[in-house]
Amino acid sequence: MSYKIFFILPLLLLSCSVSDKQIQNNNTPDDIYWYQKDFTKEGVYGISLEKWYRENFKKTKEQIIVATLDTQIDLNHEDLQGQFWVNVNEIPDNGIDDDKNGYIDDYNGWNFLGTKGGNHTPKNNYEYVKIIRENKKLYDANLLSPFEKKEYEKALEYFTSYENYYTTYLNSLKYGKKIFNLAKDSLFYYYPKNQFKYKELDSIYLLIKKNDTRTFNDIKNTNATDFVALVLALKSFYQLNHFTYEQIDELEKSFDSIVNTNINIHLQERKYIGDDVNILNHNYGNPYVNIYDRQLNHNTEVSGIIAANRKNNIGIKGFSNNIKIMPICIANNGSEHDKDIANGIYYAVDNGAKIINMSFGKEFSIHKKWVFEALQYAASKGVLLIHCAGNDAMNIDVNSFYPSDFDYSKEEDIIDNFINVGSINKKTDSTFVSFYSNYGKKNVDLFAPGEEIYVCRKHNTYETDSGTSLAAPMVSGTAALIWLYHPNLTAQEIKEIILTSGITINKKVIKPGTENEMVSFSELCTSGKVLNTYNAMKMAAEISLKKGI
Repeated sequence: MSYKIFFILPLLLLSCSVSDKQIQNNNTPDDIYWYQKDFTKEGVYGISLEKWYRENFKKTKEQIIVATLDTQIDLNHEDLQGQFWVNVNEIPDNGIDDDKNGYIDDYNGWNFLGTKGGNHTPKNNYEYVKIIRENKKLYDANLLSPFEKKEYEKALEYFTSYENYYTTYLNSLKYGKKIFNLAKDSLFYYYPKNQFKYKELDSIYLLIKKNDTRTFNDIKNTNATDFVALVLALKSFYQLNHFTYEQIDELEKSFDSIVNTNINIHLQERKYIGDDVNILNHNYGNPYVNIYDRQLNHNTEVSGIIAANRKNNIGIKGFSNNIKIMPICIANNGSEHDKDIANGIYYAVDNGAKIINMSFGKEFSIHKKWVFEALQYAASKGVLLIHCAGNDAMNIDVNSFYPSDFDYSKEEDIIDNFINVGSINKKTDSTFVSFYSNYGKKNVDLFAPGEEIYVCRKHNTYETDSGTSLAAPMVSGTAALIWLYHPNLTAQEIKEIILTSGITINKKVIKPGTENEMVSFSELCTSGKVLNTYNAMKMAAEISLKKGI
């Protein structure tokens, strides 16, 4: 996950989404499924999936495996039962590599963050911290390439800035917790019913500064000077969305975790995994992809969009029940290791996945060559790779974002079977591009619904969530559906179909990251289009027929 996502999260009360709300399973309003609707009929840029199903009753006996390189996943979710890949050549939990693929007991997938003791590693450093730790000596000795040197200096700038920010904020939160209740008790002198608002705190502060005639003799355990400090402290909390003490406590825990793990340059990230992240081997991890409850949501959301059961009349509807999800855990709280990404790709390809969904990203990549080689390996095996564009509202033509099919150091593409996906919402005016979505005329291929998406969450729950992480599986699901009905098509053909068949947007929109800067939508992505599954299926049928089944 991009470190910028985690930089924003604490200020949003630890929410894991841009906007989310829980909805009862059996009481879902129709507009919550906006992303499956049709523009012609319903006036939103949905993918028209249900329109295709209404018009097509043909069945297929084909099955397809979609690997999700992601977090841990809820294997027991009611809406994903029967939808997981099963390694039929492996006997689970017998401690033997039955199929001799190099992974013991990998019955449903693999956890590259698994420890030797059968547990899970929940946190990593941010990538810019890894770059500083691993490349400092090379930088000091002037042994880095010009691109690597520039990357190191950028990483150092980030580290210095964010270490100062997080540390300062953490200290203020600790102080805030210490004096929070004392400040409220002191304010009881002015507001016996404890009913006060920010503007009233401001008024009290101004009166004190003007040496108001009221004394502080009756204010318990404080004096005038301390009281000014207390009021100022309480004011600062009210400026932060009127936080409660409990919310401040949660913020402190979050920032403490960041300071002591994510940006801790001395963190031994792989202590319990037991491998060396600077050596590309694969004999590490464990088969347990659903053992860390706090990190089950993300992959469950992504996989549900792709393959949630269409026939059980609960939850949501994926693209097809013939899609099987292969969960591969490479993501936790922090930046993904390039070693895990590369091995995850190799594992997916070697075990039969035709599509790999990668709903994660980062601005730095310390071992990008390993990932490039893994992507090229996937291309050589005819596997399609789908990646989210990222949630930093930045131009990834000029700001690197990994993994990518573009080598920023050489400024050239490396493969032609990779689709990068930005996010849109259900509006149709100039604000329909998600405000957080990354963009790029060269390096974002198209946009897809990714905002206010109704998704599966852990423990059989459902909510709306947002992010390019949810736009990518819209494309993965579409690609899987095409391949199920037209298996004679290649990965490159499917990519071309998806990009060509989308809905062309001939309008100006607000550029992400700005308040009102207008740009042509065609400047935000290569195709100038948004995903449309109906059109893609129609075009695929035509091309497949011409090729001959």
